[in-house]
Amino acid sequence: MKRKSFLLVSFVLFSLLISAQKPTADPIEKKINILINKMTLDEKVGQMFQIDPSAFFKSSSDVDEWIRKGKIGSVLNVIGAEKVNALQRIAVKESRLGIPLIVGRDVIHGYRTIMPIPLAMSSSWNPEMVAMAMHVSGKEASSDGIRWTFAPMIDISRDPRWGRVAEGPGEDPYLASAMAKAMVEGLQGEDLAASGSIAACAKHFVGYGAAEGGRDYNTSLIPETELRNIYLPSFKAAKDAGVATYMSSFNDINGIPASGNRHTLHDILRNEWGFNGFVVSDWGSIAEMINHGFCATSKDAAEKGINAGVDMEMSSSSYIENIKTLLDEKKISIQQINESVANILRIKFKLGLFDHPYTSVSTEKVLLTDDNLKIAKEMAIESAVLLKNDKQTLPLSKSLKIAVIGPLADAPHDQMGTWVFDGKKADSKTVLPAIIEKLGATQVVYAKGLSISRDKSVSGFVEAIEAARNADVCVLVVGEESILSGEAHSLAELHLQGKQNELIEAVAAVGKPVVMVVMAGRPLAIGNLIPKVDAILYAWHNGTMGGPAIADLLFGDAIPSGKLPITFPKGEGQIPIYYNHKSTGRPADIKNWTPLDKIPVEAVQHSLGNTSHYLDYGFEPLFPFGYGLSYTTFAYSNLKVSKNVIPMNGLVEVSVDITNTGKYEADEVAQLYIHDRFGSITRPVKELKGFKRVSLKPGETKSVSFTLTKTELAFWNNESKFQAESGDFDVWIGSNSVEGLKGSFAIK
Repeated sequence: MKRKSFLLVSFVLFSLLISAQKPTADPIEKKINILINKMTLDEKVGQMFQIDPSAFFKSSSDVDEWIRKGKIGSVLNVIGAEKVNALQRIAVKESRLGIPLIVGRDVIHGYRTIMPIPLAMSSSWNPEMVAMAMHVSGKEASSDGIRWTFAPMIDISRDPRWGRVAEGPGEDPYLASAMAKAMVEGLQGEDLAASGSIAACAKHFVGYGAAEGGRDYNTSLIPETELRNIYLPSFKAAKDAGVATYMSSFNDINGIPASGNRHTLHDILRNEWGFNGFVVSDWGSIAEMINHGFCATSKDAAEKGINAGVDMEMSSSSYIENIKTLLDEKKISIQQINESVANILRIKFKLGLFDHPYTSVSTEKVLLTDDNLKIAKEMAIESAVLLKNDKQTLPLSKSLKIAVIGPLADAPHDQMGTWVFDGKKADSKTVLPAIIEKLGATQVVYAKGLSISRDKSVSGFVEAIEAARNADVCVLVVGEESILSGEAHSLAELHLQGKQNELIEAVAAVGKPVVMVVMAGRPLAIGNLIPKVDAILYAWHNGTMGGPAIADLLFGDAIPSGKLPITFPKGEGQIPIYYNHKSTGRPADIKNWTPLDKIPVEAVQHSLGNTSHYLDYGFEPLFPFGYGLSYTTFAYSNLKVSKNVIPMNGLVEVSVDITNTGKYEADEVAQLYIHDRFGSITRPVKELKGFKRVSLKPGETKSVSFTLTKTELAFWNNESKFQAESGDFDVWIGSNSVEGLKGSFAIK
């Protein structure tokens, strides 16, 4: 007995000795703690301060001196390896503790090789391709010293009037989550310290896309269930993908500005999700809480920002001016400051900035390489959405004479789209030269028609009409200039600007087939033009290689496969309109809706149906979410639901056969939707829960299957619980949100 006791005690002591020899904390955390213990309060506050040197200081010597004193933790909008290295050298060699800077820049959809705008990339429904595109962006930016980008923007928006809808993934939380994951992984790679990787920043946290009227910097009213079911999932997907940073938003959420919102920044982001990177405010959003009427002074704004959980203030100086006073007044604690500094240092360590603070000034070409341009072109091809193709107008024969007309046919700057700081129009390949290169100059006649998209002069119409008469087919490239979308570029009306409608009508009146190519940063209300043209290719603002991509699509060297990531309204009066809406007590359908022009004279009230619709627009959108045509056709058949009833922890497989019934090899994006028929809160009429891209040769059939578990079937209820509920479910697999084969199952 004594021997056994002795052996047991010996084993316990040996185990304790071994465990004592093991590291008790992550090596990075040890380094952070050591560094924080050495830092003065001024140096800690400096880590929480980010500035654009050109906007904040009068001279470069002032910048250098602040960095030398450890009073700046991050700079933005400093580009070029030499410039970045010069500032970094001061931070590392001349400051007391040698803490490197983190250099940020808006690299939203490309650095020098510009990819299609994010809304366009979401139209590809191809996360793998999107990850490749964003990796190119990060690799190019990092070669110029940028190690942190304020992307991806993953705000859900149901309002195309909002200019920033161009920067986001669209209206659906499932698709947005897939894009968030792809973009974060593309930018950051598997190792933040690896060459070509940069830290991503999930923005704008949260609810910015729900701002009233689609106006920037505005208020948003979002019930908790809506916040969790619609607006938070994409941000949670970014966290799960390992995103390094978040950015707090400009808007207020239910009366509390996002940069002072402890519920979202602390309770959800930190406590629920366990995020351990850092949060940066959007430009000036800490100080702007005064304008919101939430804070009385700059000191008040700093207090509320820090207590909410914003670690770093961008641009404004509320933190650096007030933290000492707030500490003295015990309105914040030194523990809070230490935690924010630790969050910032953690990302700097993970980026490898302490070991490798400088950017290599290499002669090896990194920008605009052939591989980068190839990815940009493929991304532009997969992003384009074919909305109409009567009488198989497209693809065009290369033997035809083509009239290329329109203000965006040769607009290298505008086709790059919004939020392009470092792309150069000299690098852009536009539609006109791409078509000429494909056909030869003798087969192409060009007339601009309008100088820019907003041009109200019709003086160029004569030349455009003459070009149409001298051609077999007209390719009209219209839309909006890049400046008309993006931050602070909201629109009350979504029609084509200037005299573009009149130009299209004038060209169409010639009687030749008309292909309308639309370059835009948002869905436009183009319903009035659909009857006037034979084909519509919605190309969005499609980046550096947009022209060659469009030319390939027009002439069949590539086949359209894009699907809409956002619903197209018939007009502004139909907004908000989105596919995953609630049913209402009196849902409208084609059988119970009476169009305005069909209402009998002196009709009694009940003859109109009494359902949820507009008399003029009805209840259907111009184009639904998930919609997109191809040059071939696809037939869906043989829907199978593996089980009629599943237990709460069970799973159900849903499959369908897809056949290419046309003559072109092409890709189809199969989409899975569900409907929870009833719940503890009302449920959407449809919810996207899966999608797969399938390549099919003519006549080929492939089976596509999806697995649904309680995770896909669950939702956040009124008790803030994420759970599935027993009941009946409908399920569809189809080519968009309104078409598809339908099945059903139940959870018991």
